[in-house]
Amino acid sequence: MSELVFEKKPKWLLSLNDSLLMIGRSSRHIIRNRDQLLGTFFQPIMFLLLFSAVFGGAVVSNLPPGIGYLDFLMAGIIVQTVAFGSTTTAIAVCNDMQKGIMDRFRSLPMSDIAVLNGHVVSDLFRNTISTVVMIIAGFIIGFRPAAGFADWLQIVGILVLFTFAFSWLAAIAGVFAKSVEAVQWLNFVMVFPLTFASAAFVPPETMPHYLRIFAINQPITHVISAVRSLMLGLPSGDHITMSIIWSVAMLVVAIPVASALFRRKTAN
Repeated sequence: MSELVFEKKPKWLLSLNDSLLMIGRSSRHIIRNRDQLLGTFFQPIMFLLLFSAVFGGAVVSNLPPGIGYLDFLMAGIIVQTVAFGSTTTAIAVCNDMQKGIMDRFRSLPMSDIAVLNGHVVSDLFRNTISTVVMIIAGFIIGFRPAAGFADWLQIVGILVLFTFAFSWLAAIAGVFAKSVEAVQWLNFVMVFPLTFASAAFVPPETMPHYLRIFAINQPITHVISAVRSLMLGLPSGDHITMSIIWSVAMLVVAIPVASALFRRKTAN
């Protein structure tokens, strides 16, 4: 009688399969949540229209020659939307923790990191929708980039890497916080200073000296400046390199920290 031989799958393959299942679960939640979808579509458009109308006249004199405020603003609004959108990741992780769903997943023979991967990667899907909607709206109201195909590929790469990294930082807040209200506050404290004290809405050169030093050297300014220079055909300096360095550094720190916190919390 022949013996049946069962081949054990590699651990990385099992982890990948578990992650894909969790990504599908989280992505379906986004699609089914109509309120979240409405926010995904309309919030970035609202910011784009309001900021361009309110600040355009005051800021345009400080911009490089030939650059309109809407063209300058687009990169800032995109990165701001991605940064604030990471709150969705944090809230989703916190909700699963509070409702005991994480404990159910932990009782199954599945990878520890798969659940967090599901929330983080599905956030890429939601932010992609927001970014595409915003760029279309920008074209309608007058946005005219000078980027070629290769430039757009670099823009997509930078934004995907940054979104992935920032969502992992948000996942730490989602695991660490004890309530949805707390996670919203934690994420706001993290995101608000970085986005508003950056090159998102005004050139950092117009800021007071102490704030300008912070704005020029923080990660969101590098990402915005890299995307803006590629969109508008401006010199990029070291912004593209620094965007990649900052994003990779955030991933190197955030993934093990979020995973360790997740294991500790769900083990209790």
